[in-house]
Amino acid sequence: MRHHATHFGIDLALALAGGIAMRHAFGLDPVWWLAWLAPAPVLVAALRSGPWRAFLLTLLAGLVASSASFHYFTLAMPLPVAVLVTVLLALTWALVVGLARRVLLRVASPWAVLAYPLLWCAVDTLMAHLHPDGNWSSLAYSQAQFLPAVQVLALAGTAGLVFVLSLLPATIALAVQRGWQAARTPLLLALVLTVATFAYGFARIPSTAPPQGDLVGLAVIDDYLGPRVPPSLGQQVWTQYEAHVAALAGQGARIVVLPEKIDTLTPAAAQALQARLAALAARHGVWLAAGIGVDDDGSKRNLAWLMTPDGHLDANYQKHHIAPPEREFLPGAEYAVRVAASARYGLAICKDLHFAAMGRAYGTRQVQALLVPAWDFDEDGLYAARLSALRGVESGFAMVRAARQGLLTVTDPYGRIVAETPSAGLPGTTLLARVPAQHVATLYARTGDLFGWLCTAAAALLLVLAFGPRGARAVPREAAATVA
Repeated sequence: MRHHATHFGIDLALALAGGIAMRHAFGLDPVWWLAWLAPAPVLVAALRSGPWRAFLLTLLAGLVASSASFHYFTLAMPLPVAVLVTVLLALTWALVVGLARRVLLRVASPWAVLAYPLLWCAVDTLMAHLHPDGNWSSLAYSQAQFLPAVQVLALAGTAGLVFVLSLLPATIALAVQRGWQAARTPLLLALVLTVATFAYGFARIPSTAPPQGDLVGLAVIDDYLGPRVPPSLGQQVWTQYEAHVAALAGQGARIVVLPEKIDTLTPAAAQALQARLAALAARHGVWLAAGIGVDDDGSKRNLAWLMTPDGHLDANYQKHHIAPPEREFLPGAEYAVRVAASARYGLAICKDLHFAAMGRAYGTRQVQALLVPAWDFDEDGLYAARLSALRGVESGFAMVRAARQGLLTVTDPYGRIVAETPSAGLPGTTLLARVPAQHVATLYARTGDLFGWLCTAAAALLLVLAFGPRGARAVPREAAATVA
């Protein structure tokens, strides 16, 4: 009895330690190096336990980890939905670890350790293509601030990084369960792949400073405008934006980017504002990108306008991917690519950049930089800015992102921060920087999620072997009751 209690106590401690480590490794402000080790204690606890105990221990660890984002979820969705999302993220951990455990205990080959990274790659790929919010919680984004690791995105997308990131903790768990000698070859492979990933990243990032391109200005005022906001505040905000555009143009900016959905207007009011912004662009001779919402009797659209220096509307881009608080808005389907100033620019809005397919679409259109009006939630400002920059790493372009309640950021095609500053309420914040507009060809832009789909197929094959009647057991027959 005492032995069982001690055994359970150790497993519980492992699950809690792993959950706490995962909370810090995969939250909104992730500790990148911890992500390479954090899941290992949870995997060890699962392999030491029967199926139901393993499920509950992993679920507990997953809840500890996913609860790090719970407050953020409450900002973006109703409380019951926030609770549901938190639980679903924890269940995803329980599912992946549970299935990987089954493979490791049923398939005798040490290469069964590949089940864990392959299953995470499958989840990552399926979420990216099937979920309305994409793979926002991808394990790959834990590395967003460690640029040598994220360069692998240019080869295989987020699935490539998820695979390498997940292989090391899986091999550590295998070594604990079967012995270091039995896990020697997979562990060596994991270490070689990890070192190779870092080496490739360091070699890919240029040793020179980003190239000097067009001078761009970003201007952001956090204050919310809408139907219930006093007209005097709206006038104050727009007057201040006009002053910011004038000041940035006076400092040499050729392009100015304003944030997402500064106001939501009727079609008539939007038409008047469009004329006002067109005149502003012409008065100062700049390309002007601004985010506006239009409510046409309940038919809502989230738009990014691009005005030319001679005062014409050159692009009327409609946001493709709708965030949870704005599901009533209609999604767009068209892309906007324009030669502005001296480079080839594309338009996107905030959540659009949560989807690698959006970045790839612009990469295949040879875009050199994206202009991105955005609106964050304060708490996720850093995470959203870094996540968006990874689209440029994957598909080879720079990014100019102006976010309310977030960061004003300019990045190069390798994810390097050229300039950055936090947004603020009235009178707002501005940023002036040279955008390193250049197109960098990447393998991912050509092949897309091919690696992810191959991993999905391989994961399915391993599950067939693990659940099939001929699965070769990796544990003694007397312990088989813990496997089923």
